[in-house]
Amino acid sequence: MTRVLVTGGSGYVGRFIIERLLADSDAVTVLGRNMPPPGFFPKPVDFHICDLEPQTFRPETLAGSDAVVHAAFDHLPGKYRGGEGDDPESFVRRNRDGSIALFEAAKQAGVSRVIFLSTRAVYGPKASGTALNEDTPATPDTLYGKVKRDAEQALLAMMDRDFAATVLRVTGVYGPAGPGRRQKWADLFDDYLAGREIAPRASTEVHGEDVAAAIRIALDGPTPAILNVSDLMVDRHDLLAIVKAATGSAHPLPKRADASAINAMDCARLKSLGWTPGSRPLLERTIRALLA
Repeated sequence: MTRVLVTGGSGYVGRFIIERLLADSDAVTVLGRNMPPPGFFPKPVDFHICDLEPQTFRPETLAGSDAVVHAAFDHLPGKYRGGEGDDPESFVRRNRDGSIALFEAAKQAGVSRVIFLSTRAVYGPKASGTALNEDTPATPDTLYGKVKRDAEQALLAMMDRDFAATVLRVTGVYGPAGPGRRQKWADLFDDYLAGREIAPRASTEVHGEDVAAAIRIALDGPTPAILNVSDLMVDRHDLLAIVKAATGSAHPLPKRADASAINAMDCARLKSLGWTPGSRPLLERTIRALLA
C-alpha cells in the first residue's frame, strides 16, 4: 500500500486518479479547493481544503506521504489557455510558485516521489507534421504553457537519489465528469442534437482512466523523467458520427478539420513501460455511455 497525497483530486482529471488509487487499495489524501459532495468518490478519502498559494505548502502538511501527485491547477472555469483572465500575476503565483513550493515541501518532508501533471501546451506551436516527443524543445506561446514548463524545470532540478520525479505531459482529457457534473463535450453534443451549426475542429485526446493508468506506472517507477500522455486524434466529425449513430439524429455532421495542422504526441516511451490506452473502442464505449 502506497500513501499518496493528491492535489486537485476532486477536479475533472483528479477524480480518475483517485478512483484508480482507491481501486489499488492505496491510502489516499486529497487536497482541493472545494469539498466534493457525498458519494463523489467510491470510497471515503481523507480530504483537506486548500488553495495553491505558495505559503499553503509546508513539510508538515505532506509528512507521512510516500508520494505526491500534483494535479491541481487554478484557472478560469473551462479555460486553461487564457485561464489567467485579467489577473496573470495571481495565475503565475498560484500555479508556478505554488507548485514549486509544493515540490520543495515534499522534498523536505521526505516524500520519495512526485508526479506532476503538465500539458502538451509546453511544446508550443511547431511545424505541421512534427511529432511531439519528450525531447522536442519546449517553447510555449501561452502563459499556461510557460507556467507549466517553469514548474517542470524546477521539479526536475530537485531530483536526486532520494527524490524521484515524473512529469506527465497530458493532452486533452475526456470521460465522465462525476456525479452532478457535465462532461467536456456536453455542450457540443447538445448543440449537435439541437441542429445548431458546429465548427470543424480536431484535437488529441486521452481518456481519464488512461491518465490514471499512466500515474500508476509512474508511482511504481522507476520511469523516465518526462512522459507524454496522449491516445488518439479526435475530429468532431467522427465524434459526432458516434452520437448520430447512437441517437438516430438526422442532423448533418460538421466538415472535417485540417488534422495536418495538429501535432500528434509520440507516446512510445510510456507504451514501452506497459501503458496501453483504450483508443477508438474506449472512445466509442464512453460516448455511448455518456449519451445513455
